[in-house]
Amino acid sequence: MALATDTLERIAFAALAEDVGEGDITTEATVDPDSVGSAELVVKEAGVVCGLAAAEAVFRALDPDVRFDTLVEEGAFVTGPTAVARVSGPERAILTGERTALNLLGLLSGVATLTRRYVEEIRGTSAAILDTRKTTPGLRALEKHAVAVGGGRNHRFGLDDGVLVKDNHLRAAGSIAEAVQRLRAATPLPIEVECDTLVQVDEALAAGADAILLDNMGLAELRAAVARARGRARLEASGGVSLESVRAIAETGVDEISVGALTHSARSLDVSLELT
Repeated sequence: MALATDTLERIAFAALAEDVGEGDITTEATVDPDSVGSAELVVKEAGVVCGLAAAEAVFRALDPDVRFDTLVEEGAFVTGPTAVARVSGPERAILTGERTALNLLGLLSGVATLTRRYVEEIRGTSAAILDTRKTTPGLRALEKHAVAVGGGRNHRFGLDDGVLVKDNHLRAAGSIAEAVQRLRAATPLPIEVECDTLVQVDEALAAGADAILLDNMGLAELRAAVARARGRARLEASGGVSLESVRAIAETGVDEISVGALTHSARSLDVSLELT
């Protein structure tokens, strides 16, 4: 997904407000106000580079005179310590923005890298890797961007752009059929229903669900659900997916595999800023 300029600016200002507060005491005391310099942003380990625009937004929020030059493309895979961008201009802005820029670059590169690993694990199958809404509050747009950069696909962004009937919705509505009927009257959006059992899968198919989320099902159940659906509904496997299990899940014939770990458990890549 593309990142809008106002989204990047909003996140950059919010992150800087948290980190800088009323001022960078150390930098303001040690760096002359008219000092200029340059630095390189370095990704220090193998992985997918992601978050360059976010890092640039941080520095430019501090001083519009900062120049930010990318040295690799967003989504590039680096194999070891690699300078991925050069920032030059007012030295105070460079040092004050250092940690916030690195936090975003490291986080997003970590998400993109983990996503790439999942995508590679299922290469050759017909399944796709999806993200979830298990994102860091306030950073969803960035994290979903990182998933896309890593080769995954974005599930719904929020509650207003997609339908997913989960177990609590079913309890409130009374049945799958009733929930689907109410939604058909309320929205033209495709309807996805979460199912824990094959009996529920049959009910969702009978109700005309467009998609079915197969929650925490074993491989035999997944294969049975694929046979039952026979292409009548899109099938998404979810729950407890790991790098060790994702290939076998994909080989059951499901269309999609959603992985919350892409955003809630990705390890940030090791990144640094080095004055030159």
